Amino acid sequence: MVLHRFFTVAILLLFFMASCGDNPKGKSATTTKTEAEKDSVTIDSAKQKNKQKKEEKFVLTDENAVDFFFEYQKDLKVNKVKITTRLGSFTVQLFDDVPYHKANFIYLTRKGYFNETQFHRVVKDFIIQGGNSDDIKTGKKRSEIGRYLLPPDTRKGHRHDRGTLSMPSSEKENNPHMLASPYEFFIVVTHPGSYHLDGDYTPFGRVIEGMDVVDKINSVEVGEGDWPNQNVYIQKAEVVE
Repeated sequence: MVLHRFFTVAILLLFFMASCGDNPKGKSATTTKTEAEKDSVTIDSAKQKNKQKKEEKFVLTDENAVDFFFEYQKDLKVNKVKITTRLGSFTVQLFDDVPYHKANFIYLTRKGYFNETQFHRVVKDFIIQGGNSDDIKTGKKRSEIGRYLLPPDTRKGHRHDRGTLSMPSSEKENNPHMLASPYEFFIVVTHPGSYHLDGDYTPFGRVIEGMDVVDKINSVEVGEGDWPNQNVYIQKAEVVE
């Protein structure tokens, strides 16, 4: 009888110890699972934030444009752009000592801005002016790249000789400093040049090949506002590497 009770007590003790041993294991598993879920949520949140940052597009403004192009021009090893129209192609070479305007033109070319814009102003025996368009997509491209102006750079000794690539000033009101409109450019066709423009506009390059094409564009018929009767699109502008 005593022996039977001894075995009964022993079995009960073993059962109690086994039951107590199960609880910590079960609690640990639950805790580990909860912590893993928390870690997963934290990681997913961090990934989402990084994705949002990557999706945020850089936009140029009057406040950051000069600093941006100052850094951009440091690594530029190219200075030629080829422009193709229905009347043919011509190539311009950009002046290295007009860094902001050069960098701006290369940057916009690489962004594909000039593609499908037009030579929207043609003045006989004077200039052809390009980079604008009455198409909605041109305004959209400008909005995506940014709204900004560039300071003039007229004291480098470059003049408005025939074939000179120059940048017009903005038509914005309250622009006493003749800040340049970065999306547009004009090319002088006058013989030997249009020197009355010196000091007011920034020459930043010259046509080195295809001046006969520039002359063809200058000879198209125009209507009111010097806009060609038949649009002259820039089909493609590409950096010559």
